[in-house]
Amino acid sequence: VQLVESGGGLVQPGGSLRLSCATTGLNLDDEHMGWFRQAPGKGREMVTCISRLDGRIFDADSVKGRFTISRDSAKNMMYLQMNSLKPEDTAIYYCATYSRGCRGRPSRWGQGTQVTVSS
Repeated sequence: VQLVESGGGLVQPGGSLRLSCATTGLNLDDEHMGWFRQAPGKGREMVTCISRLDGRIFDADSVKGRFTISRDSAKNMMYLQMNSLKPEDTAIYYCATYSRGCRGRPSRWGQGTQVTVSS
C-alpha cells in the first residue's frame, strides 16, 4: 500500500491549492479516506474525511466551507481542493486511510506535502 501526496506549495492568503493523493494497493471504495495536517509544533489535525459506508463527509470546523474532499476510485486518486486559504492553514498535509472510521486515528499515510500560506 502506498499513498503519495502532491500539489503543495506557497500561496498568498485568499488563494487556492489543489492537493492530490495517488494510491496503490487500495480500493478507495473500501476505505475511509481523508486528509490530516500537522503544523510546526502542533499535533495532528484531521482536516476532512469521507466515509466508505455512505460517502458522508466529515470536515473540521476550521475548514468548513473552504476545503472540499473528493475521490476518483477508477483512478485510485483522492483530492483536496483548498480555497480561501489562511496563514493558519500552513502545515504539512497528509492523505490517509482510517481503518476504524473517520473519527478514528489515521491508519496509513504518505510522506506529506507542504502548504505555506503567506504574503
